[in-house]
Amino acid sequence: MRRRFLLAAGLTGLFLTLTASLAWAGPVNEAQEIERLGHLLPVWSVIPFAGILLSIALFPLFAPHFWHHHYPKVALFWALVFAVPFLLVFKGEALYEILHIYISDYIPFIILLWSLFTVTGGIFIQGDILATPTTNTGIVLLGTVLASWMGTTGASVLLIRFLLRINEARKYKTHLVIFFIFLVSNIGGALTPLGDPPLFLGFLHGVPFFWTFHLLPHAGFVVGVLIITLFLIDSYLFKKEKLSPEGLHLKRLIIEDSTAEKGDVEVVQEYAENSPNPGVHRERLRIRGLYNGFFLLGIIGGVLFSGLVKLPEVNVLGIPVELQNIIRDLFLILMGILSLVVTPKPVRTENHFTWFPIKEVAYLFAGIFMTIIPALILLRAGEEGNLGFLIKAVREPWHYFWITGSLSSFLDNAPTYLTFFNTALGRFYPGLPETQAVASLIKSNVIYLEAISAGAVFMGSMTYIGNAPNFMVKSISEERGVKMPSFFGYMMWSVGILIPLFVLVNLIFFV
Repeated sequence: MRRRFLLAAGLTGLFLTLTASLAWAGPVNEAQEIERLGHLLPVWSVIPFAGILLSIALFPLFAPHFWHHHYPKVALFWALVFAVPFLLVFKGEALYEILHIYISDYIPFIILLWSLFTVTGGIFIQGDILATPTTNTGIVLLGTVLASWMGTTGASVLLIRFLLRINEARKYKTHLVIFFIFLVSNIGGALTPLGDPPLFLGFLHGVPFFWTFHLLPHAGFVVGVLIITLFLIDSYLFKKEKLSPEGLHLKRLIIEDSTAEKGDVEVVQEYAENSPNPGVHRERLRIRGLYNGFFLLGIIGGVLFSGLVKLPEVNVLGIPVELQNIIRDLFLILMGILSLVVTPKPVRTENHFTWFPIKEVAYLFAGIFMTIIPALILLRAGEEGNLGFLIKAVREPWHYFWITGSLSSFLDNAPTYLTFFNTALGRFYPGLPETQAVASLIKSNVIYLEAISAGAVFMGSMTYIGNAPNFMVKSISEERGVKMPSFFGYMMWSVGILIPLFVLVNLIFFV
């Protein structure tokens, strides 16, 4: 109780300090209202964003019971720590920025995740597939290929349940989810604008649809190294479990029948010896709820529609929203509802479908999107803003790779990509119309676009919040009983495995 009181007192003190400090900066007069907020917001206004990240990282470790029951309140607290002083000082401008990020970014983000989560939750892959290293590596590789064509989010929520189900009897499986996030949820989306939101933004700003195949050597190198690494790690752990394929199959039968605890090899052997039918009978592979594939294609089509069709803007609470985006979001909701209506409940039950993962993502990202506002504003201000020193320091291709990637590890990678995409255009082709500038960048300085694109897509895998599906995959896996590492625990994997690999990418492609 005392610790909670001290924590509350400390956070309240931080809140009062932020309020007082922003107030000390002075009210925004009429002239300042014309200037961009990026010239006015101090760099330390990102403290609430750091606070919510630390909460996600530390509470599950040191206060798991509190976190499980109160994480929405923690997210709300940090959102208010930023929003209240922000509104008090910047008033109308602040309200506009808050409404803008929720109407233009958060709501479409959650609708897309919800629709994909709902539709793929109705696709149940049934049958006995042995969770050998070859099988597991093949599934992750399949997801990596699919990610570029149905999006990292779509491929992730489609295959993660299947991967977890066939590995239910395996003792060691955390590494599978981590590499799944690396490859399916991030790096696999590098080859088309459908794969990851930053590349889709580039497509909307004049980058040709198939230009992203320029990233094939970069992605191929990274995927090749990671797939081999996954196979070697899984092979070692599979041998460590000391189970033959038949024994693994029997473990699954026992677990599904609730006749033994997971990992009890002796019980498996006894079960095999005493079973009236000890032979291994495997059910043939079949997919139930396959009609949900049409709804999945509908979601992909809806996203493409919003990028290719231009309709007039409409005003939503003072925020201009393009009509095609509203149509897309309504269509995605329709796809999810139709999936719920036509999919029999037993299919979702057998697929272990619950609403908890999407609820957890919705609550936490509601707080993240609020507290991320100052960071995005400061980046948007470019060289003239309070982060101008950072923008000005970016000169060489490898600079673009690391700065875009580093920020994409913690911020929304789409606006981060757009910031440095525009920085490169402005540096090389100032005053040139965007269409001509993009064409010139691709013709004469394509390495800069490659560096920005690779950084934004690849390094979203560095943290749980680096890309939309990362946290979703973590939540689904934990719900299925997989012990996932903490926020910093995950980063120990990503820093240890990915950073040396990205250094090689840098040396091979961007120096």
